[in-house]
Amino acid sequence: MNILITGIHGFVGSNLVTALKEHHALYGLDIINPEKEGVIKTFSWKEIRPVSFPMKNLPEFDVIIHLAGKAHDVKKESDAQVYFDINTGLTQKIFDFFLESSAKKFVFFSSVKAVADSVVGNMLTEEAIPTPIGPYGESKIAAENYILSKLKMENEKVKVFSYDDKQVYILRPCMIHGPGNKGNLNLLYNVVKKGIPWPLGDFENRRSFTSIDNLCYVVDGLLTKEVCSGIYHIGDDETLSTNELITLMCKVLDRKPRIWKMNKHIMEGFAEIGTLLHLPLNTERLCKLTENYVVCNTKIKAALGIDKMPVRAEEGIVKTIRSFTTE
Repeated sequence: MNILITGIHGFVGSNLVTALKEHHALYGLDIINPEKEGVIKTFSWKEIRPVSFPMKNLPEFDVIIHLAGKAHDVKKESDAQVYFDINTGLTQKIFDFFLESSAKKFVFFSSVKAVADSVVGNMLTEEAIPTPIGPYGESKIAAENYILSKLKMENEKVKVFSYDDKQVYILRPCMIHGPGNKGNLNLLYNVVKKGIPWPLGDFENRRSFTSIDNLCYVVDGLLTKEVCSGIYHIGDDETLSTNELITLMCKVLDRKPRIWKMNKHIMEGFAEIGTLLHLPLNTERLCKLTENYVVCNTKIKAALGIDKMPVRAEEGIVKTIRSFTTE
């Protein structure tokens, strides 16, 4: 198949190229367009505008995978409007392009943050009513809503929809990781590597993660199997706690984990003082470091006809951590 991938030079895009290049003809769309092994050509954004680059001059794409977007800024330094310009506005343009094109499948990478900043209950499912907090999640759900406004909803409860003979997939992955990724796992690893004790061992949380290998497996399945259009949450089968993550990091580093189980009520009191004095450890940050965020992946596995993801959570995390040691 001819596949157009937006944001092809990013972390996920680069991994998809590696996973798909042997069996498909890949094209890119990005703000930069250097040559990339496995990619026939990378177009610039202006080249898909109908006036400057008529669609008849483009290859006939079978699939469009829309990855490009403004990533979540945990430091909250980005202008809120930038999220909507890129995550919402750009998605609208790409999806309109898809509807006019010959492509039969559209894969949009949204996020679980489009649904909830925190998970209430046992796990986050596709049936949850979206209540995002902050411009990142709000811009992603706005993009989702635009896509849905163009489609015919066949089953509101399980989020199944259609558009003529085209198939549309909205993917909501939780934290994606893998070799080459620069994210929160890398930050935690640097803390552990320096031998700094983890004082929040008294908190036992559960979190879902998404191995890049599992993510690429899912995308390949959507391309090669007959899967109903819909919204799908993506995550590994198993969850891990922050304490388990630190233990795995120390195992890779061949050192004993330094996890201090300081009384959680005392730590909560310190966090409240931190909020008043504007210190690094405040109530909001403590909550984010210790909260549960479990994502259900049952729907996507059923759609792909599998019982489990190919890569176990611990296996994927260790692979990511080992990549940090070689940097």
